[in-house]
Amino acid sequence: MNDALATASPITDAPQPRPAAALRRPRWLNLLVLTAGFTTLGIELSGARLLDPWFGNSILVWACLIGLVLACLSLGYWLGGRVADRRPQAALLYTIALVAALLVALIPVAGRPALQVAALSTLNLEHFSAGLLLGAGVAIFLLFSAPTVLLGMVSPFALRLAVADVGSSGQVAGRLYALSTVGSLLGAFLPVLVLIPAIGTRLTFVLLGGLLAAVAIVGLLLERGRPAAPAALALLPLALLGWLAGQGLIKPEPGLLHEGESLYNYYQVIQRGPETWLKLNEGIGIHSVYHPQSALSQGIWDYFLVAPLFAAASSSELLPVPSVDSLYVVGMAGGTVAQLFSDVYGPLPIDGAEIDPAIVAAAREYFNLDAYPNVNAVAADGRSWLLARRAGDLGQAAPYSMIAIDAYRPPYIPFHLATVEFFELVRDNLAADGVVAVNAARSRDDFTLVNALAATMGQVFPSVYVIDESTENYSLGNSLVVATMQPTTLADFQRNAAAIDPAAQPLLAEMAARAAGTARPASGAGAILTDDKAPIEQIVHGIMLRYFLSSP
Repeated sequence: MNDALATASPITDAPQPRPAAALRRPRWLNLLVLTAGFTTLGIELSGARLLDPWFGNSILVWACLIGLVLACLSLGYWLGGRVADRRPQAALLYTIALVAALLVALIPVAGRPALQVAALSTLNLEHFSAGLLLGAGVAIFLLFSAPTVLLGMVSPFALRLAVADVGSSGQVAGRLYALSTVGSLLGAFLPVLVLIPAIGTRLTFVLLGGLLAAVAIVGLLLERGRPAAPAALALLPLALLGWLAGQGLIKPEPGLLHEGESLYNYYQVIQRGPETWLKLNEGIGIHSVYHPQSALSQGIWDYFLVAPLFAAASSSELLPVPSVDSLYVVGMAGGTVAQLFSDVYGPLPIDGAEIDPAIVAAAREYFNLDAYPNVNAVAADGRSWLLARRAGDLGQAAPYSMIAIDAYRPPYIPFHLATVEFFELVRDNLAADGVVAVNAARSRDDFTLVNALAATMGQVFPSVYVIDESTENYSLGNSLVVATMQPTTLADFQRNAAAIDPAAQPLLAEMAARAAGTARPASGAGAILTDDKAPIEQIVHGIMLRYFLSSP
């Protein structure tokens, strides 16, 4: 046997890891890890808002965003560990962080052409296309992959530099993990709650990049001294990116009167001929219409006017106009439904819940809401308002004659506004002869969501009806699902409609004639939605898939 082989020690003869360069300011490394965690979650949450105007805020987009970010971080962790073992130098880590910072600040500037190409190269939600996922994936990859990989490298690299001996490695790793997580926690809340509403999404990215760059530049100066001074020149392109990011509109569109970013939405106010439109997020759905030259909106909102006609009709005395004493609108947006009811039924008391205060302000400025002093617009969640009202937190108030639900974040209805428990709350806030109506989207032939809402409402109310808006010349449409507190029949609607005096109520008579052609009792077939199980997303995705597969 060879003596050298016989006496060789596998431990001492194995390649030894390269020792890390001594850290001049080890505590500054902690700040870098904290800032990198803050930046990572900050760009993920801000990225969702950056995508909103182009792809909306659907669960598909969120899944794509989170999945690709996690994949890039995983690659960054692996790559950071390998690079750190080969070149365990603090200056290299700070350089990596500085490059990441510049790429983060570049996201909103590069985002404009990248998002336009991704959105135009795929079909969008207006056509119910599965290409939405591909388009969002392409855009996210182009914008976020490089900076996210570099940010992922920071933590394993910092751990390699900070561990001086094995005996303290657990303590060091725990400290760095904790700092990174605290930074991520700040990144989850500060951009969304403070930065985006205050300075907008684009400047939020630049601020995140600028903060990380400042930490990296100081770290380089601490480690290298004066030779690292040229790194400070990186502040010049950061300043340029900040200026570029603040220029121009987020999403230019003909007739754009105003665009803004709030805590909840990216929104646009658009002039189309005499009409004013409210669009939210990706802009596929129109959430409100104001037409100063027409009393009707020429949309699904007009059909809410006939919902009171489904209440029980008196066989002995037919009222020329159905009685509506009060109205509650969930998802008021620009106030289209509230204004229609005020024009047709008179200045009745109306409460309108709109979760976004910025939308309420836009309704007052652009949609003539201030001309209706009977409308009480409140910035609140529609369900929470009903809970507070039932509990008496809003004072003693009479029940509503009607509740209109028009809350959409296309293509979804918020699930908590579509369940048995929610409609039980609606019932508790309705008068004994009251009605509730819900706007539901569908394709020309697919009523899955409509049927699910009707079946769910049928668990709470004795009679449920459906009115279909015409889809002539359109592949997509809406239906209104109406439920009554008292048992009724379609004959009640027909008698109430026949009792309208066209001379006294021409708008109501016109809408009753339109609705009469499609109004029908609900079939009762459909999924029952509850707070525990309300697969709204799966229902909508099924509609999208069936539509996509059936399209030529």
